[in-house]
Amino acid sequence: MVKVLLAFGGESPEREISILSGEAVLAALREGGHDVIPANINKPKELLPFLEGEAPDVVFPCFHGGWGEDGRIQALFDLLGFPYTCSGPEACALAMDKEVSKAIFRHCGIRTPFGIALDTGDADTLLDRPEISNFLRAGKRLVIKPTSCGSTVGVSIVSTANDLLAAVKAAAHYGQRILVEECIEGRELTVAVWDGDVEPIAFPVIEIEPQSGFYSYEAKYTPGRSRYVVPASLEDRVFKEVQSAAIRAHLALGCRIYSRVDIRLGTDDKPYVLEVNTIPGMTATSLVPKAAEAYGWSFPELASRMVEAALKDAPLDRRGIVLFNADVLDP
Repeated sequence: MVKVLLAFGGESPEREISILSGEAVLAALREGGHDVIPANINKPKELLPFLEGEAPDVVFPCFHGGWGEDGRIQALFDLLGFPYTCSGPEACALAMDKEVSKAIFRHCGIRTPFGIALDTGDADTLLDRPEISNFLRAGKRLVIKPTSCGSTVGVSIVSTANDLLAAVKAAAHYGQRILVEECIEGRELTVAVWDGDVEPIAFPVIEIEPQSGFYSYEAKYTPGRSRYVVPASLEDRVFKEVQSAAIRAHLALGCRIYSRVDIRLGTDDKPYVLEVNTIPGMTATSLVPKAAEAYGWSFPELASRMVEAALKDAPLDRRGIVLFNADVLDP
């Protein structure tokens, strides 16, 4: 029986969702017959007693945001020699920084919305930028978001100068850098990508239809606030193009095992990649389990496959030995 350390919680604004993901994955792993040790932690050093005392075969991180998803905790697992069920430090860091990942998408020829990143202290100069003022004068909407948050935390959609400045101030509560991005009018899609034996596999495309407004934090995590169409009703050509864009984004950032790629489908039927999630939500309303089910995998099977994938290329004994003072792990 594989011993799995299920790590969740953390200190980010997404802590509550991380706990919900952890609880859902705990049930799925136990249904799959795994020996699971749940670890609801606040700080990274709190993991050390679990790693040393339990000597798990694999770690299943369910952190969302902050040091749990930006590559820092993944680097710790690598340093200590514990296999884990998500992308490595580099891919996690790139995916968490929307400014950097957007630059990589552009470099790789992956279609992504126009956007400008800036320090929150420069917000007063935003309207002096002709590309921004031109968007507003043309009646186009803009999306304002922190560069390093998930779960739609701190995200606003605006169409006026006054709303833009208010949205920038709201996003500033979640980080020093913000992204002002063109709002692609069209349809909200997401694609889960799985690393197959030979090449990545795109699960069926999901279309998200919020009951009102946009796909906000509340629309994501409140049952009944959004409708999910699985698989999305798209022309076959468009369906495959959306899946291809998701796979390309997954590969461009160097993701492994799995990811979820969020996409807007424009009115021209062209997919625009918004971001890649290296530890997407795994709650009862989350999208990766829905996509896996549409592909033919139950939630327990998905969770078990993630554990198997983490162990697949690991040496027979990768259980680490902690040799340093835990105080150095305080972020």
